[in-house]
Amino acid sequence: MTFRINLNNPYDTATVKMLLEEHFLIPRKIRHFLRTKKHVFINGQNVNWQTLVHKGDCIELIFDEEDYPEKSIPFGNATLVDCLYQDEHLIVVNKPEGMKTHGNEPNEIALLNHVSAFVGQTCYVIHRLDLETSGAVMFAKNPFVLPILNRLLERKDITRQYWALTEGIFTPKHQVFRDKIGRDRHDRRKRIVDQKNGQTALTAVDCLKTFSKTSLVNCQLATGRTHQIRVHLSHHGFAIIGDPLYSQVKAPRLMLHAHTLSFTHPFTLEKVMVTAPSQTFESHLKKMKTTP
Repeated sequence: MTFRINLNNPYDTATVKMLLEEHFLIPRKIRHFLRTKKHVFINGQNVNWQTLVHKGDCIELIFDEEDYPEKSIPFGNATLVDCLYQDEHLIVVNKPEGMKTHGNEPNEIALLNHVSAFVGQTCYVIHRLDLETSGAVMFAKNPFVLPILNRLLERKDITRQYWALTEGIFTPKHQVFRDKIGRDRHDRRKRIVDQKNGQTALTAVDCLKTFSKTSLVNCQLATGRTHQIRVHLSHHGFAIIGDPLYSQVKAPRLMLHAHTLSFTHPFTLEKVMVTAPSQTFESHLKKMKTTP
């Protein structure tokens, strides 16, 4: 398979070696094959490892089957995919509540399978949303771009913001929760605040609107722990309405929605911001009455 990447804005004084190793994160073994088989081209010309890349260059990489063995998963239903953004490298879709991001068993059909059917090839999960949570989710379209997008996520260069409808009046209007999160020994489905043995977690929360007994808040993650927003909010007395694990207040669904996903494209350096609508979340909000 062949990948072509147009560099709209080159990396500072990058050689081909630096580009493949430090920016594209291609494993050492595969870099060795690219070099020995002379499978690297710039603007159609075969180049050596010390060639400099420049703005406007077209990088062409040829991979053999053994470099990235083809992975096959069952295709789902392409008509179930609400595509928010896509190019030849990645796709962002709007996950509905009640659908898994990916299956736990080889033949289990989930959003990943539907996205793969929509794209026409096996895709790869960059991050996930809980079953009950809706909103923007990113997938890689090939194994080559997968580690690059994973690094963006680790470096917090992929920003995710969530809306949550919570119990109580959220004050002060801006808070940052830094409580460590660990497993609940009594219920394996749940997570708890565990300051001694838990993992570091940071959630910034801003109140957008208050109602008679509830608040609409915006949450931005600096880490991605399981149930992070749900645990942080419930621990501080602002459990998310409709949460089957952490709240007693019923709602038609878990009122948590990943409404915005932002990132800088790793190849074009274009700033991309994707907004995901949710009819079920927004229709429930319309029934609420704001406080004066």
